[in-house]
Amino acid sequence: MISNTGNIVAAVEIGTGKIAVLVGEVAHGRALNLIGVGVAQSRGVMKGEVIDYKAASEATHQALEMAEKKAGARIEEIWLAQTGPHLDGFYNEAAVNVKSADNTVTQLDIAQVCHLAKEKELPPGRTRIHEIRRPFRLDDRVVVDPEHMSGSRLEVGYWITHGQESKVSDNIHVVGGYHVEVKELVLSSLAAGSLLTTEEERTHGVLVLDVGKGITDYVLYRDGHVLVTGTVPLGGEHVTNDLAIGLRVTGAQAELLKLRFGRAVVQTRDKAEKVWLNGDMSFGDRQLPKLAIETVAAARIQELFEVVRKKLGPMFSPDHCAAGVVVTGGTAKLPGIEESASRVFGLPARRGEAPSWVKDELKDPAFSTVLGVFQFGLRAAQERPASGRRKAGGWLNNLTKLFS
Repeated sequence: MISNTGNIVAAVEIGTGKIAVLVGEVAHGRALNLIGVGVAQSRGVMKGEVIDYKAASEATHQALEMAEKKAGARIEEIWLAQTGPHLDGFYNEAAVNVKSADNTVTQLDIAQVCHLAKEKELPPGRTRIHEIRRPFRLDDRVVVDPEHMSGSRLEVGYWITHGQESKVSDNIHVVGGYHVEVKELVLSSLAAGSLLTTEEERTHGVLVLDVGKGITDYVLYRDGHVLVTGTVPLGGEHVTNDLAIGLRVTGAQAELLKLRFGRAVVQTRDKAEKVWLNGDMSFGDRQLPKLAIETVAAARIQELFEVVRKKLGPMFSPDHCAAGVVVTGGTAKLPGIEESASRVFGLPARRGEAPSWVKDELKDPAFSTVLGVFQFGLRAAQERPASGRRKAGGWLNNLTKLFS
């Protein structure tokens, strides 16, 4: 292991299907160069949550060790993706009367209204993940920065995400067992959303769906800001399970059938068209109707999107989502998934494409979350003082600035 010449940052995703680690070196406090990658098959994790601490730790430490070895440097701090059905969020807003005699907004007015909007207590056993500010309103006018502007009433709201303390701690302790400290937590939905959409798309309104193996994370943007985030406990493994039950095959066989013949919309029209279960003419190999495979997969994907749309409720409106729908995650490789999303949400849909700086081996949509977390590491490095020292306030305060 060579000695570190700069600040070594790692992005980690502990997913249901895989553990992914990206290691980067912060050069001169401004640029983050990708220098190492580690990927291990996930164990001890279900629907994004740790259910077997020892197994999850072994798999995560394997990926961390692999990434460090390829980077030739030791990880100094970690940015950790957060997902799972235990996550939740709520919107809270506050208003204050501008105090100055000439109705000019000051920093004190801004600090007070932001404090009031964030002070709502969480239920016992919950911990804050993000506090995401929406635009200020000054006398019902939307303003980006109200300081020095004239008005009598200043309002602001925050989308506050939180998770179960024990679940969040489990993820942190899994990484901590490798003797590195988790500096920041990032919602998987925000990571993928920031990576795959442009500022213009977020201004016009865009919905990002990260369809993983056991979980689907989503984030809805409007007017350039996060409107709502969430998760549903459905993903690619549910397609596999339905195929296994419907076709009376093993889970492993069902997964291969999904990858080889599954589609998010039905394309086959010939009911008599057959495909081989294994394709090797071995004992037990048999033919199955291709139409049945497509029908099962398409029904499950449509159901998944319908569950997301129902959870979004009145916050989702095609009229305020002009940039359409972006689909990513490992399950996004299923052919026709854009068409299925378009049908359910009534909007144009596309599969998310990684930025040009991403290496070819990481352009698979399954890496969107960890790449997005890695990108947040770069943005945070740019926010740090020139000395390179982290400002006081803790990981939540540091990260909140990236969404303000």
